[in-house]
Amino acid sequence: PHFYVTHEYDMAALLALRQQVNQTLPEDEKISVNDFIIKATALALREFPNLNASLDEANNQVIHHGQVNIGVAVAVEGGLLTVVSRDTDRKPLRQIAAELRPMLQRARDGKVRPDDIEGSTFSVSNLGMYDVEHFIAIINPPEAAILAIGSVREVPVVKDGQVVPGLRMKATISVDHRVSDGAEAARFMQALVKYLEEPLRLL
Repeated sequence: PHFYVTHEYDMAALLALRQQVNQTLPEDEKISVNDFIIKATALALREFPNLNASLDEANNQVIHHGQVNIGVAVAVEGGLLTVVSRDTDRKPLRQIAAELRPMLQRARDGKVRPDDIEGSTFSVSNLGMYDVEHFIAIINPPEAAILAIGSVREVPVVKDGQVVPGLRMKATISVDHRVSDGAEAARFMQALVKYLEEPLRLL
């Protein structure tokens, strides 16, 4: 019983901030757009604990998690793996990036460790690097929801009655209707606006 909510975000400020931050960092410590999105998601989940939850089907109970552990989907040969950033809401961006980088590499190399992939409470799947405008991700059971991220695109937008170029990204949340509803998912997607469109909040 899944449902889906899509929102479009203005990414101009985030991309500008990322460029500024990365100018101060060595090549092997640079922060990706996905790192910003993961941190933004974790902070938004603090406001929506019902989405940072799992469904215990055997006992028909919803389990709300005290930790915000973001599962990050990574393409591997023959399928998909999810590596886990733990306590993501409490960590600085640079630490999130530094911890994820070796885990993602181990997953791609087929050398993943058990603690790399266990304990996620919410997942993010980003296909932006494949020039995907929009897609819907399948929920990673027993989690309640997953966020699917498309590419940041330069598109025409209307501003003050004028058509101007803008940088936009579409994201879609898939939610288990047994745990949440459309209004809550829509509010979560709106909460992401303040982190993605005012990215200084992430630093």
